[in-house]
Amino acid sequence: MSQHTTLPGPARTRRARVSIGIVFALHGAAAGSFAARIPWLKDHLDLSTAVLGLALAFPALGASIAMPLASRIMHRYGALAAVRGLLTLWCLALALPALAPSLPVLCAALLLFGAGAGMADVAMNAQGVDIERHHGRSIMSGLHGLWSVGALLGAAAGVGAVHLGLDARAHLGLMALALVAAVPVACRDLLDVRAEPDDDPPPRFALPPRSALLIGAVGMCAILAEGASADWSGVYLRDVAGSSETVAAASYTAFACTMAVARLAGDAVVRRFGPVRTVRTSGALAVAGGLLVVTAREPAQGIAGFALLGVGIAVVVPLAFAAAGRSGPNPSQAIAGVATVTYTTGLFAPTLIGTIGELTSLPVAFAVVTAATGVLVAGAGVLGAPPRDTPVATGGAAPAGASARERGEPRG
Repeated sequence: MSQHTTLPGPARTRRARVSIGIVFALHGAAAGSFAARIPWLKDHLDLSTAVLGLALAFPALGASIAMPLASRIMHRYGALAAVRGLLTLWCLALALPALAPSLPVLCAALLLFGAGAGMADVAMNAQGVDIERHHGRSIMSGLHGLWSVGALLGAAAGVGAVHLGLDARAHLGLMALALVAAVPVACRDLLDVRAEPDDDPPPRFALPPRSALLIGAVGMCAILAEGASADWSGVYLRDVAGSSETVAAASYTAFACTMAVARLAGDAVVRRFGPVRTVRTSGALAVAGGLLVVTAREPAQGIAGFALLGVGIAVVVPLAFAAAGRSGPNPSQAIAGVATVTYTTGLFAPTLIGTIGELTSLPVAFAVVTAATGVLVAGAGVLGAPPRDTPVATGGAAPAGASARERGEPRG
């Protein structure tokens, strides 16, 4: 396999940054499209709250199983081919859940759906960390902000489809085709980082280095809140706050909108205040949003609570990935390991919320989510120092004897 012997110049890095931003937006659009049609799936298959919660665990299960394989795919085929192929797979899988005629088939479809999502997630975050290192300034929050912009647009399209009475099978099928068509354009300027010929392939199932375990624990709390809001906000607004179907579908739009704004502004905030102060403050906002959700009995307050919750957890996962990429000599493997640990929380989140909601109520379930966001305030210190603001040298050959990481080439 070929490998980089020179660092990309500033113009090349800027193009790669734009390209990876579009990749994040496409990934988010697929997620937002699916989230907007979860109430339709519940009604279409006549699922109870607890059964829907069980079904919604399968995307996270698929992601948890498949995520560790992403670094091996990147090692074998290179970063560009990995991102392009895995993103295509994820977008195609968007059409599967709505086609399921029964609960078992739905669970199988969601398993494949989650596997594609998870592997694409690892590959694009590893590419983002590599570009951030060459750029020399924090960009991960902004990239995840573009993911949220994509999720917002996908969810907004879902709201429109619901309002027009468009069947979810047609809606998600058309979205899948449109997103797949956009993948080659999005990936055009990514860095094609490849492993050195003498590098051993990474383990099939990569746990994060010891230094990243606490990073993963903080990320887990944010993922719990994000997953609960994405999967249950529509059901919560409809069943607890008494909203219409259209307003219920719009609840995720409010959540994604505020998360997008906070993430797009996050890089500047992190550069000024550092990740620790940023996460502690945003964790307090997340707690406030959770309390609004728990006490909401009318749609406006519920939407406001989910919106504030989105602001509060917005920067946590991007900073966790950035910290993971700095925690060891192999960024892609560290990110794969931390992603596996954090997103495994998604395996339990839908089932946990559904089970608690069935045994007690959805407000009680979101009280648990609110308590988890409080951990962000206490655990922010493990995210460490912000990314360097001193740019990595660009445009020339790497020093003699430089490691793959020093040349900007993940070993995995």
